[in-house]
Amino acid sequence: MFNKTVLDNGIRILSKEMPDTRSVSLGIWVENGSRHEARHQNGISHFIEHLFFKGTEQRSASRIAEEMDSVGGVLNAFTAKEYTCYYAKVLDENLPLAVDLLTDIFLHSVFDREEIERERSVILQEISQAEDTPDDYVHDLFSLDFFPDHPLGRPICGEAATVQNLHREDFLNFVRARYLPGRVIVVAAGHLGHDYLVKEMEQRLGTIQNSKLNIQNSESSAPRLQSGIFQHAKPLEQVHLCFGVAAIHQSHPMRYAAYILNTILGGGMSSRLFQEIREKRGKVYSVYSFLSSYRDVGYLGIYAGTSLDWAEEVVELILREMKRLGAGEIGQEELERTRNQLIGNMILGLESSDSWMSHITKDEIYFGKAISLEEITQGIRSVSRSDVVELAASILRPEAMALTLLGDVEKKKLELSGAFEG
Repeated sequence: MFNKTVLDNGIRILSKEMPDTRSVSLGIWVENGSRHEARHQNGISHFIEHLFFKGTEQRSASRIAEEMDSVGGVLNAFTAKEYTCYYAKVLDENLPLAVDLLTDIFLHSVFDREEIERERSVILQEISQAEDTPDDYVHDLFSLDFFPDHPLGRPICGEAATVQNLHREDFLNFVRARYLPGRVIVVAAGHLGHDYLVKEMEQRLGTIQNSKLNIQNSESSAPRLQSGIFQHAKPLEQVHLCFGVAAIHQSHPMRYAAYILNTILGGGMSSRLFQEIREKRGKVYSVYSFLSSYRDVGYLGIYAGTSLDWAEEVVELILREMKRLGAGEIGQEELERTRNQLIGNMILGLESSDSWMSHITKDEIYFGKAISLEEITQGIRSVSRSDVVELAASILRPEAMALTLLGDVEKKKLELSGAFEG
């Protein structure tokens, strides 16, 4: 059962009551992420997320941590491209504490100057760590290559230069301008009552008003997508590859067909890429495909890590499997198996209160309503073979793809351009 209430100031309150569980997951979500940052602000949303845990008018940073640890709960946050989430997961009896802690950090964080400098150092280490993790870093490089000169392409953590130049006044102004009631969604799932949640949030968040400040950004414009081959030299044992081709946005009517196409291609151990490149040939340890979708744009991506000597062959194998799908080489049995895989993965993935909390929030952001399991299942079941073939033929075109490589590419010249001819 889904519930939704909109406060007078525009804050949305969503809940899913799960009477058979003992946990409650509560999140305060803001429709603000790295996409909403100007070039010189890159990383400010992520920096603010860190600072919300560094002390309020009533609680020190250590007290915030101690209060949640004392009940065995989880208090955390994350920043994405189009939203930021502050959340807690507790036993049902400790929901009042979760409400008090989350609303306190959301409303009364002090942004202490000493804490800002300490956290700046932490974030710079986080950026350095990401750059030292090539299987993650290649995705950041791909985004910069694929979405040139657009906020969607920039790293969520920011770059060292931009993080160094952010100051307390920048954070305060950004929160006043971006953390507006119409962008705030409070979501809970688990053993709770919706009326209780609405009452508490009305008392604590109901007086938040809109700000007259406005920060300019590029959120309203879709990015220009860039195809081609982009090689980034770094002395590594492996070459890390990230492909991408324009696909579907979050609410696209062909999204269920895209889920199936992605799963067939590289969405599990039985997928074509895993079986062909790892199991049959032993050319990679890791290879998979994925969908990255936003409000107005999305892409189908593929990652693989291999040796420099095998990189060209791995690229050829990936492109071959993509061409096979685009040519319609999909059997009815494979389609049915993939449907069942998706539905099973979805249901198993929604057995916890925190997964439901996240699920219904993203539904609200991208669809304006909660989508039931029955509706999603029906959407997956209704996808025909011709739907998948049509989508594959329209997007899996080598000449429209981008390929980012990270590794010791200066040691050996890779001949890849011929593989990308249509």
